[in-house]
Amino acid sequence: MNILVINCGSSSLKYKLYNFSNQSLVAKGVINHIGEKNSSVKDHNQALKIAYKDLVGKKAIKNSKEIKGVGHRVVHGAEEFKQPCIINKKVVGKIKECIKLAPLHNPVNLAGIKAAQKLFPQAKHVAVFDTAFHQSIPDYAYFYGLPFAYYKKYRVRKYGFHGTSHQFIALKAAEELNKPLKSLKLITCHLGNGCSVSAVDRGKSVDTSMGFTPLEGLIMGTRCGDIDPALVLYLMRKEKLKDLQMDKILNKKSGLLGVSGVSNDYRLIKDAARRGNKRAKLALEMFIYRLKKYIGAYYFIMGGADAIILTAGIGENDKDLARRIKKAVKKIDSKIKVLTIPTDEESMIAHLTYQIIGGKK
Repeated sequence: MNILVINCGSSSLKYKLYNFSNQSLVAKGVINHIGEKNSSVKDHNQALKIAYKDLVGKKAIKNSKEIKGVGHRVVHGAEEFKQPCIINKKVVGKIKECIKLAPLHNPVNLAGIKAAQKLFPQAKHVAVFDTAFHQSIPDYAYFYGLPFAYYKKYRVRKYGFHGTSHQFIALKAAEELNKPLKSLKLITCHLGNGCSVSAVDRGKSVDTSMGFTPLEGLIMGTRCGDIDPALVLYLMRKEKLKDLQMDKILNKKSGLLGVSGVSNDYRLIKDAARRGNKRAKLALEMFIYRLKKYIGAYYFIMGGADAIILTAGIGENDKDLARRIKKAVKKIDSKIKVLTIPTDEESMIAHLTYQIIGGKK
């Protein structure tokens, strides 16, 4: 059975084709600069046609009928979606309703769904939501200390993101530890340009660092992470900033980039720190401090941890970071293992899609 995974970004389309008859990745690709000025690819519909021609050209498939299932990454499912689901008109309508919560991501996710349904009409299409894995978080962990009316009117609460990645590495950690996932307490750390930490207690997410938006939590490549909300109002008054300008500062000009003044690329910041750049060194120390802070908090709320897992671009490749986390962990509990496990969100989406359309777990 062939499962195609589609991950649509604002100006990109990533795709991977899996064959579940022999559990293999058959082909993959990415199309960038969709809809940008001077780009030959005007929209996601055209991008998907290019991807299809590539799959046929590489002889990965003979025709569209060989695709039995298409798994779509959808960023925001709000409280509507706790699990992946077959896409129908009702589901599409609910995803549209979630656009107000993810205005940059859900529209392009829907564009990918629409294009794929046209190109692969015989396939079963499945939506896999970034937020779904975190729907197991208890209410006392996801509510904010705001007037309750805002939740009732606007569904203002913590949602969490990177759920597919956290779910994948939790499963892989259980395999590596050779223990059932339902017996483990894990702290999963997705550390890339976007960063989040999750407390996974016996297979379920019980807290996560990202919140109503991906801005909350750790210091990231360009996102500030946790700050005093009154500081935002203060800066807006002092700098005479409008809301969109402030939004750009918090999401695009802060984090490692804003502190270091060098880059949002962790590797370049490390190079600058080695050459004596004090701001670069400060940015790294702030990043690691905030990571330790969240790990410590989740260790406490779960009453311990069997393992801490590092993944994504920084987590998988920075050996010094892993060494520092291991050193810090030993001071608390020498039994806790620190694992580095490569994430594969597309593989997780493919397996969830396979399960939903009738395959085995």
